[in-house]
Amino acid sequence: MNMRILVVEDDKKIASFVINGLKQSGYAVDHALDGEDGYARAQTIGYDALVVDIMLPKLDGLSLVRQLRASGGRAPVLILSAKASVEDRVKGLQSGGDDYLTKPFAFSELLARIQALIRRATQTPEPTRLNVGDLTLDLVTREVRRGAELIELQPREFGLLEYLMRHANRPVTKTMILEHIFDYSFDPQTNVIDVLVHRLRGKVDKDHQLIHTIRGVGYVLRPA
Repeated sequence: MNMRILVVEDDKKIASFVINGLKQSGYAVDHALDGEDGYARAQTIGYDALVVDIMLPKLDGLSLVRQLRASGGRAPVLILSAKASVEDRVKGLQSGGDDYLTKPFAFSELLARIQALIRRATQTPEPTRLNVGDLTLDLVTREVRRGAELIELQPREFGLLEYLMRHANRPVTKTMILEHIFDYSFDPQTNVIDVLVHRLRGKVDKDHQLIHTIRGVGYVLRPA
């Protein structure tokens, strides 16, 4: 992918959640803990996108974005904020942000928004359908089929399947799945991933030909 993203976030837990998820999705990621450092980095490195929190030390996120735009910076910016009102979203977009995501958020939504911003900026088309063996997932209609059979999935089951299909033939750990599908406030000390994989298998892999368990590692989606 060879795309570089700057994350400007002073909350270490949120920053770690976002950075790890982006790296696992194939992006190169830099991190700034305050607005001044974020602005300096954005001025010297040609990032493909920025993820900027509003409440930052030294220079707040909206001021960072305004200064970036005033200096000619055109990289797309996704603003993060705990403030969810329409007025706050409008302020974020009027400051030069391209999208606005409220906390808490699932990583899958953040990733989808970043991908959309980069596609828009680079005019690069994104495939609308994923295919692995006889399994098909339509990203537009959100229809899943195994051969000719239409399969109904819950949102998190769909998110898990999409993640596995995007990483087909590559092992993914439970931590990677957890960070992709659940938000950063979710307790990792749980068997929720095992339960979710079991549910998904029961719907799309009744013959146990697609989703394989790798002991001590995680799972891999690979046609037999």
